[in-house]
Amino acid sequence: MVEVAILAGSASDAAVVERTAAVLKEHGVAYETRVISAHREPDILDECIRTSDCRVFIAIAGLSAALPGVVASKTSRPVIGVPVSGKLMGIDALLSIVQMPKGVPVACVGIDNGENAALLAIRILGVQ
Repeated sequence: MVEVAILAGSASDAAVVERTAAVLKEHGVAYETRVISAHREPDILDECIRTSDCRVFIAIAGLSAALPGVVASKTSRPVIGVPVSGKLMGIDALLSIVQMPKGVPVACVGIDNGENAALLAIRILGVQ
């Protein structure tokens, strides 16, 4: 069983994904990684969310950072958003993630801070 699904909005987010995965691996947490654009591949994203047996999603995205909010709108499982630095040093992605509408909760960690997202997921899972 996969406990955490790490979803990246773009292949360019690979460095953040790798750091996130390294922390989960270090703590013995089963995970999977996928690159799926919320804008370009909504049907694939829907299928991924519907069929995943994960307990927590980590959604990594830059620019408009729609991925974490879209994931949260389609599941009741916890979603952690990781904003990625880009044209506005990641502030655009950060604001997109923290400004989710009521009823669509997304936890948000610092810009490019996949390590904290992994640690938060571990806390959510109750793993020591």
